[in-house]
Parts: sequence; structure tokens; C-alpha cells
Amino acid sequence: MFRWLAPFFIGLACALPVQAQDYVPVKERDAFLSLIEGRSLRLPLYGLTLTLTPDGQIVGKALGWGISGSWRWEDGFFCRDMDWSGTEIPYNCQLVEAKGDSALRFTVDKGIGDSASFRLQ
Repeated sequence: MFRWLAPFFIGLACALPVQAQDYVPVKERDAFLSLIEGRSLRLPLYGLTLTLTPDGQIVGKALGWGISGSWRWEDGFFCRDMDWSGTEIPYNCQLVEAKGDSALRFTVDKGIGDSASFRLQ
């Protein structure tokens, strides 16, 4: 189902411009959990909403299709694998940075790849 949209969607989500000086690295799992507890990650432009549960589950939607997956904290990085409506999004460990308690930025490949910034709501 619309498999061609997955790379397009992922590419757009990762290419959003952000201001580096506003973000601070999140290195500890407990600090990350305190930021996401009871909140969702949102990218309104794509209708993307993700909920990350403390037990390592990922649930949400993007462009009207379901997202599921799992995550864990490894050596100071957020590591996840996901499925977007039947399209696998491969396992990747990401640098997490916080802009206060209002936004999180995830940078793939342990901080050396593309980034996506999410509003916390």
C-alpha cells in the first residue's frame, strides 16, 4: 500500500531545519522518560503522532496510517525499529536532544545523520 510514500515521508521528516544551539543532549534513559511521560511526539505537517511507552513500545499514526514498533535505550542513545502500515523502518540508534520540555530532536546514526524535530504535547 503506497510503499513509495515511505522513503518520501521519512526523507521529509528527517530534513526539517532546526537550530542546534537551542538543543541539549539527553544522555540518560530516566531523563528521556521524564520528557516523554504522558506526552506524544508530533509533526503536524505530516499528521504524525507517536507515543513512546516506558516499557519500550511505539504506537502512532502518520498520514493516516498506523505506526508500531519498539524502542530501548543503549549507551546513551534511543534505539528503535518501526513499521509504518506494513513498511519496515529499519533499526537505528539515535542521538536525542531536548529543547526545554517543548521539543525533542532525534538524529539518526548515533548523531551523525539526518535529524527530525518533534513537538512534545
